[in-house]
Amino acid sequence: MAISISVVLLLLILAVIFIRNCSLKVSHALVCMMLGFYLSHTSMAPTIHSGLTATTDLVSSLRP
Repeated sequence: MAISISVVLLLLILAVIFIRNCSLKVSHALVCMMLGFYLSHTSMAPTIHSGLTATTDLVSSLRP
């Protein structure tokens, strides 16, 4: 678990750097995808899932 969290933090830092430099290339997108896969195996996954579900429910309930 400790190795997984450190990999998640490293990939998160890399993704933030890539996005801030406005130079998101294919290799950078792969790093972001790897971050997502590693993040889904951490203990934060249920919290992220419930937050995204609540956000989509809120957006779908809005009327134009």
